[in-house]
Amino acid sequence: MMVITCLAILAVDFKVFPRRFAKVENWGTSLMDMGVGSFVFSAGVVAARSALKQRLTNSTIGLQARLRTALRHSLPLLVLGFIRLYTVKGLDYAEHVTEYGVHWNFFFTLAFIPPFMAILESLSTIVPSYALMSVIVAISYELVLDFTELKGFILTAPRVNLLSKNREGVFSSLGYLSIFLAGQATGMNALPRPTETNTVLRNSTLTKLIAGAATWVALFGLSTSYSYGLGIPVSRRLANLPYVLWVAAFNTCQLTLFCMIETLVFPETSMPATRAEEEKRYRRASSTLLRAFNRNGLFVFLLANLLTGFVNLTLPTLNMSNIQAMAVLVVYAGLLSAVAIVLDKYNITIKL
Repeated sequence: MMVITCLAILAVDFKVFPRRFAKVENWGTSLMDMGVGSFVFSAGVVAARSALKQRLTNSTIGLQARLRTALRHSLPLLVLGFIRLYTVKGLDYAEHVTEYGVHWNFFFTLAFIPPFMAILESLSTIVPSYALMSVIVAISYELVLDFTELKGFILTAPRVNLLSKNREGVFSSLGYLSIFLAGQATGMNALPRPTETNTVLRNSTLTKLIAGAATWVALFGLSTSYSYGLGIPVSRRLANLPYVLWVAAFNTCQLTLFCMIETLVFPETSMPATRAEEEKRYRRASSTLLRAFNRNGLFVFLLANLLTGFVNLTLPTLNMSNIQAMAVLVVYAGLLSAVAIVLDKYNITIKL
């Protein structure tokens, strides 16, 4: 996901990049529409680690403590969001206003999620399933879109004040919150360490992933089908119910496929072991490059954004031939890969 995202954010600025892969305006699906949702979904998968630790230790954290932790996670993202905002405005960099709004950007969306997750955690005794919580949030948001003037406001309202100027980013955050919850539900099934026999644990994990994928696919079909469902079109701009279900269905199917491949090719990864042995198995079963990208994902993503801006400010990307564009993209991909691998080789993890 990270590799494709880093490639796409620059490649889309060249004519060699097929337009069908670029983000749609209002309705529909594309490769880059899946990217932003998958980013949030994967963050939810990783966030399941803390929830698993709490369940294993039977510990509970109060709302105030959760909010403090959430704010600590949100603060760096807010800082990055403001840096990107002032950089883009200061350099008069080309931007698509209908993506998030005039001032809003994806870092603000990511910063929005932790505080609301801290609040929703308080409801876990009432709604113990993150998947159910995700569906409730998504359906509630869709009902507001369909039965109030919110959808029209997001799509057509004039940009006259701070809210209306950033309406896409503000309200789509509810959809991304639902996607985060769906990712966390998947992480609760995919992340537990092997503590049982190989067959029991792996079959249990794979079965849960298959069941989850089938459920999300079925819900997506019901939400979009004009024949037997609700007939609601997918909209990344709104981050509506079908978009949430589309992202959840795609990512759970992908993780299920990965789990199947790992089970067949690297069955030892599901056997109980010490942490040191687990690390050795992990390295044998994973690509050096993908592991390096995964280790410093956010830093590599920031570097990719900086390099994308540099290329667009120094080169006439839309006027370059396909050969010139591919040469730039190969150099760009090679530089990102080299930085990620060097950091991993020297055991450096940059946390933001």
